[in-house]
Amino acid sequence: MPYNKFEEYNIKVTKDVKDNFKSILTNLGEDISREGIVKTPERAAKAMQFLTQGYHQNPEEILRSAMFKEDYDDMVIVKDIELYSLCEHHMLPFFGKAHIAYIPNGHIVGLSKLPRIVDVFARRLQVQERLTHDILECINNTLKPKGVAVVIEAAHMCMMMRGVQKQNSVTTTSGFRGQFEKIETRTEFLRLITADLA
Repeated sequence: MPYNKFEEYNIKVTKDVKDNFKSILTNLGEDISREGIVKTPERAAKAMQFLTQGYHQNPEEILRSAMFKEDYDDMVIVKDIELYSLCEHHMLPFFGKAHIAYIPNGHIVGLSKLPRIVDVFARRLQVQERLTHDILECINNTLKPKGVAVVIEAAHMCMMMRGVQKQNSVTTTSGFRGQFEKIETRTEFLRLITADLA
């Protein structure tokens, strides 16, 4: 029995992007009739739709779908959330991890929803600074917590594969709202995301 994998993509978008990739590959000097390349334009078209699917998702609705009334008012942290995104300047990947904390103000959110909103914003053409801000403001505006903190650490292929070609550089961005603007709360958060509690 032949291998079949079901994936759903917009047919028109797939065709248009596939045709564009054929032109790009041809202009770069590649033979698009070559066995290893013949299906590449369609694969690339589908990959780009997957990697940019965040444009069609609503992160606020994702959070609101799993908000629960709860009196808990201490820090909630989800750390080491894997993220993969595309730099909007060169369309090369950047990847790393996000650390998110919030202090509830009458509502908590299902823990899986925090990584989901990271994915929504990461699956758009991005810069790390805006990605950090987007996640922070989404949580702050939707949950309305007493405080929220986001730290992202990422390596950028546009710095590693081209340009300055620095292989070991990591970029860290952060954002804080509410109680995390107080130095003692921020310090506790930063200590906990760097601690090995296992």
